[in-house]
Amino acid sequence: MPLPKPPTKKATLLSDRDFESQAAPKPGKRLAARSQPAADSDSTPTGTLDLYDPQPATAPTARAPLPVPPAARAAAVKAPEPKPRKPRASGPAKLFVLDTNVLMHDPTSLFRFEEHDIYLPMITLEELDGHKKGMSEVSRNVRQVSRELDALAADSGKLDPHAGIPLAKTGHKEAGGKLFFQTQLIDAKLPAGLPQGKADNQILGVVQSLREQHAGREVVLVSKDINMRIKARALGLAAEDYFNDKTLEDGDLLYTGVLPLPSDFWERHGKTMESWQQGGATFYRIAGPLVPALMINQFVYLETPGAAPLYAKVTEITGKTAVLKTLKDYSHNKNAVWGVTSRNREQNFALNLLMDPDCDFITLTGTAGTGKTLMTLAAGLSQVLDERRYTEIIVTRVTVPVGEDIGFLPGTEEEKMGPWMGALDDNLEVLARNDTGAGEWGRAATNDLVRSKIKIKSLNFMRGRTFLNKYVIIDEAQNLTPKQMKTLITRAGPGTKIVCLGNLAQIDTPYLTEGSSGLTFAVDRFKGWPHSGHLMLARGERSRLADYASEVL
Repeated sequence: MPLPKPPTKKATLLSDRDFESQAAPKPGKRLAARSQPAADSDSTPTGTLDLYDPQPATAPTARAPLPVPPAARAAAVKAPEPKPRKPRASGPAKLFVLDTNVLMHDPTSLFRFEEHDIYLPMITLEELDGHKKGMSEVSRNVRQVSRELDALAADSGKLDPHAGIPLAKTGHKEAGGKLFFQTQLIDAKLPAGLPQGKADNQILGVVQSLREQHAGREVVLVSKDINMRIKARALGLAAEDYFNDKTLEDGDLLYTGVLPLPSDFWERHGKTMESWQQGGATFYRIAGPLVPALMINQFVYLETPGAAPLYAKVTEITGKTAVLKTLKDYSHNKNAVWGVTSRNREQNFALNLLMDPDCDFITLTGTAGTGKTLMTLAAGLSQVLDERRYTEIIVTRVTVPVGEDIGFLPGTEEEKMGPWMGALDDNLEVLARNDTGAGEWGRAATNDLVRSKIKIKSLNFMRGRTFLNKYVIIDEAQNLTPKQMKTLITRAGPGTKIVCLGNLAQIDTPYLTEGSSGLTFAVDRFKGWPHSGHLMLARGERSRLADYASEVL
């Protein structure tokens, strides 16, 4: 095929209008036919495009408007208007009177009552002012509440005190109610047996007076004090506990980390299952109705008579498929961790979590004697001294006494924490007893080496610290508040693993329950994260006496 002839003259340069016309949107066929009248076809120069303006300033009278579908017209009308939030309850909004201990317990409780209104008696503000000094958790919460109230009351001199202050003023959009302060003296008539000068009785008088003033509205007292609620109900006043601090309403709903597989698992999932081996473990890719119920790092097991049991961990969830990985058997002596082997199924699961380098945050719960501290300490020593994965072990716990406080303790930080670390010493003694082939001098040298790699730190000096390549053990974590738990977890730097141990049935901190504990808070928020794991140990292995006592006492 011959080549085309070369051009005989230079091409003309394009104008600015030509470049703009090329970048304009191309109209449709019908719009292009209507946008160019037939009379102007001769006057338009060749090589130029006609721009299409979807909303011309002056529309021609001869052009009829395009029909708009009814659905599009309705969508265009409703689009600018946001959909109002539907309240959960019908009728007028409730008026909640907050006790001082609610604000001390949760400084954000002002914004946790949805569309309902909040009323603060003046005696509540007086009690807050009396607890603002100090470095305790209560004092910090009081100072935060004071800052929140100051931000809400700013520029409120122009507002009517009877109209209230919108709680969403400071950016808390979830609070749709208003805040009311007591601005006048309320002369409430309480029974003669109640002293008028006590703060709790003055708050009860305010609640009774508000109930009389707002006859068609429900007035409720919210208090963490049980005796306060009992007195209010004895006077015929509505009183409730503060429930918004609870992560779960029932402790039985807490995530356990273990899921038993149905007996027909292989029949229902065997047809579409893929399996392969890698790194000494077997992987199974399953797809079926079981996948939506699984979570990352959740353990599954299947024990059927006459067949080999299946113990696996969920390592990946992609769409409607999940990948299961078989576990390492730590019940065998060849896989012992610092001389410790698992005695039951849950302990084997726990050791697989503790020895996994990809899990940065682990929570272990269970009754007394389930081996939480022993397994955690053995896994820490193995990874610090044998594998050199971490540089040292840091142990801390909340210093909440079970009985009477023994007062101040002398010595350094570690010496003061010594009486609280009796469990650590007991488990170190068990681990040292397993080393039978080293002799007396070898055991003494090992104990000195182990002690040098374990640091005991107080919880009071954790703020502002950063742990690099540490193995952090938080013992008795059920006594931590959610705020304290956040403070400890955020101390973790690169290469650090944090293990939280606790028994939710042994909470000693006042105003803390199973639903509001920091350990429950962490378990619920971290479940499903690829670098965290949780396990609830059910079977005790300490002794037959301890197991029987935990059941019958």
